[in-house]
Amino acid sequence: MNPSAKLPVFQNGAHIIFDTIEIIQYVERISVVTSGTDDLSITSGKVVEWMKKIQGWNPKFLTLNHIPDKYRHTVSKFIRRVVIARMAESPDLASAYHRKLKEAYETEDKLKNQEVLKCSREHLIRLLDEVEIKLNETKYLAGEEFTMADVMLIPVLARLVLLNLEDEYISCRPSIAEYWVLVQQRPSYKKVVGKYFSGWRKYRTLVKTWCCIRLRSMLRRY
Repeated sequence: MNPSAKLPVFQNGAHIIFDTIEIIQYVERISVVTSGTDDLSITSGKVVEWMKKIQGWNPKFLTLNHIPDKYRHTVSKFIRRVVIARMAESPDLASAYHRKLKEAYETEDKLKNQEVLKCSREHLIRLLDEVEIKLNETKYLAGEEFTMADVMLIPVLARLVLLNLEDEYISCRPSIAEYWVLVQQRPSYKKVVGKYFSGWRKYRTLVKTWCCIRLRSMLRRY
């Protein structure tokens, strides 16, 4: 459904949306209309501004750089084989899958470029420093209420924890560290993130994923 062959993709009837922020705003508008209450409001310009700042950082290179080589190479090889298999199954989408395959090879090359990794890390540091300043003034990212800006920030922090980078990026920033403890208590966090990645659960999730990839590779089920 997405010409770029990427996630996310959101479909509701005839509406198909590819952009993360647009998807969030669309779902939010539906919630406001269908709630029947005055408790919900449309995201403000200030919230959208924060959402764009967070979306501006690409986590790919920092993430892949902190995954052990043997796992990263195996998964990368698996993904390329999946793309090739999909290309054969859907000739009409061959050009899109070809771009996807090219991107996979380019990613491997960029991971060898220290300047790319440095830029990714510096971008993240600038973002977190700005977040730290804001959270020193308010309870949540865009004020005293939890907003869609927080919805986008939480996965960034969860990713850093999963990569064992909490001390380097979160704990050293007191306001973000306090905020991180706070948002982990939310029922939505426990259901969406904590259920799979809190404590020992992350090992269960990662082992399950690794075994699935290895088994599919052995059986050539791409």
